Order: sequence, then C-alpha cells, then structure tokens
Amino acid sequence: MLRYLRYALIAVLMVLLLTVGLANRTVVPVRFLPEDVAALFGVSWQMEMPLFLVILGGVVIGVVIGFTWEWLREHKHRKAASVRRKEVARLERELAVMKDSASVPGDDVLALIDRRKAG
Repeated sequence: MLRYLRYALIAVLMVLLLTVGLANRTVVPVRFLPEDVAALFGVSWQMEMPLFLVILGGVVIGVVIGFTWEWLREHKHRKAASVRRKEVARLERELAVMKDSASVPGDDVLALIDRRKAG
C-alpha cells in the first residue's frame, strides 16, 4: 500500500516538475556578480540557460547543502552511538565470561551451600 502511495507521489512530483520546466523554457542570463560589482572588479562572467534549469539547479544545490549540513551536524551523535555500541559489546562479552565461570563452582564450601539452597 505504501509502495503505491510512494509511486503516486513520485508521479505527481514528476508531472509538476515537467510542467514547471515547460512553462519556464525562456533563456535567461545568469551572472556570477551584479553588473556594478563585476565592472568594479573587471569580471563579467555570464551564462545563458533556460529558467527551469536555474530553478531546479537551485533546488538541487539547496538539498545537497542541507543534507551535507545535517550529516556534519549529526556526526557527534553517530560517534556517541558507535562508542556505546562498542561498550555494550564489551560488556556482553564480559557477562558471558562471568556466566561461564559462575556455572563452575570454584570452592567446595560454596558448592555445598549451593546444593543445600537447591535441594
């Protein structure tokens, strides 16, 4: 059920993006700097491309920057989880060793006491 809902959402998104692309086919100049600042520095980098590429490119760049920012922000949480996971594994190994050694009584007096409690 959720798979079909996901496919429907992707189809709607594709139709929406196709509509935006067809509606914004006009070629526009994309400048690196405003004209006054470019004249001040003597740099006039300009590229002409369809408007829908500018819009979708901005969205893609924003998503990539957002995902990268979140990945970097969550690094401390991933590191803490890794440390905790290693600590849990070490404690589980230690517990297994303690259980194995507890099943074999090491002292005759303690073995007698354990038998008396059990019987």
